[in-house]
Amino acid sequence: MSTPNRVYIARLAGVAVFDPNGDQVGRVRDAVARMRSNQRPPEVVGLVAEMPMRRRIFLSINRITSIDPDAVVLGSGTLNLRRFSKRPNELLVLAEVLDRRVQLEDGPAGSVVDVAMECGRAGEWALTRVAVREQTGRLARRGHLHQVEWDRVRGLGAVGDNRGTANLLAVLEELRPADLANALQDLPDARRNEVAAALDDERLADVLSELPERDQVEILAALDRERAADVLEEMDPDDAADLLNELPPPEQDVLLDLMEPDEADPVRQLLRYASGTAGSVMTSEPVILPPDATVAEALARIREPQLSPAVAAQVFVARSPLTTPTGRYLGMVHFQRLLREPPADLLGGVVVNDIDPLRPTTPLPEITRRMATYDLVAMPVVDRNNRLVGAVTVDDVLDHSLPPDWRDRDAVRAAAAAANEPLDGTDG
Repeated sequence: MSTPNRVYIARLAGVAVFDPNGDQVGRVRDAVARMRSNQRPPEVVGLVAEMPMRRRIFLSINRITSIDPDAVVLGSGTLNLRRFSKRPNELLVLAEVLDRRVQLEDGPAGSVVDVAMECGRAGEWALTRVAVREQTGRLARRGHLHQVEWDRVRGLGAVGDNRGTANLLAVLEELRPADLANALQDLPDARRNEVAAALDDERLADVLSELPERDQVEILAALDRERAADVLEEMDPDDAADLLNELPPPEQDVLLDLMEPDEADPVRQLLRYASGTAGSVMTSEPVILPPDATVAEALARIREPQLSPAVAAQVFVARSPLTTPTGRYLGMVHFQRLLREPPADLLGGVVVNDIDPLRPTTPLPEITRRMATYDLVAMPVVDRNNRLVGAVTVDDVLDHSLPPDWRDRDAVRAAAAAANEPLDGTDG
């Protein structure tokens, strides 16, 4: 194996994994170590890599030919695509050791910030050194850094709740919300709630939108109500309404009352619509501009980074007021049309209104049929007075057309097993 003799595992998180042909097959997400009863440091048996479609697989350490800060390269042979499942005597280093509060032998207490694995003369990899940041009260992260042998650290032998979150968050901070949500599902419930609570409100709101409803409810319930209301304010109104729909009505009312009125009002409106209708799946905050706005103003608006691609794909044109429910709805302009028109032209001159809008009561199958018929990524929703009340986007349709548990990794695995896919597990 062409690789340094000592590798710090936290630095491998997110590193690309390549096959012998130089094609990327995934990214490193963790290392798997096997506990040993003879007081020797745990043996590293492989890495966990995340493949496309969020499938996590096990890579035996014997299949890896090189490890460096930029790439992990596999040797020849067939790649085992069975989903990874941790065995009882195994340890996930990043998920279970990073941030653990430990006691140094004849030394101070601290928290684990990294773990090194080393290759011995026989080619066996083991966890040998631990980087521990000394605790100094509220300035714990600034404490002295100790790098000591594994057997000089007390508190590493069993999985417990004596872990913080700072270093694990540092490893996960670059992940997209969907990937971070996926990583949270692999953590024990208590650890998942702890990490989720340590995220800032906006980040947690994005992650909650990507989690199964069961996990959303459990994480929200673990927060105090004021914090839960703050997080709901950061969510898109339709996502917040979906989450609140999973709670008992009294709890819904408490959280809505704690939210700022201008944030709670659109959520209350969405909660009034029947499930499975346009009103229940739409976003109440599409891009809306008046007819006397210019093409240049519209292009500037859809470039705003907080807009999702589906929402930014078109501008809806309406009379004032421009917040939903608006004045009279006039039509919409797709961003491709905006790119073709002179920047100084007015939206009223390029608006398209030859497709009938949806009504709040339009059922989901009809929405899907019409969007597919006209190749649209979004459709307007208007009330009986032709006021724009929201827009249904293609991601809304997909989210509500898939099975309710499509984000639940356990449910997906069960479905795969029922379809006679290979069983989960390591190949080592």
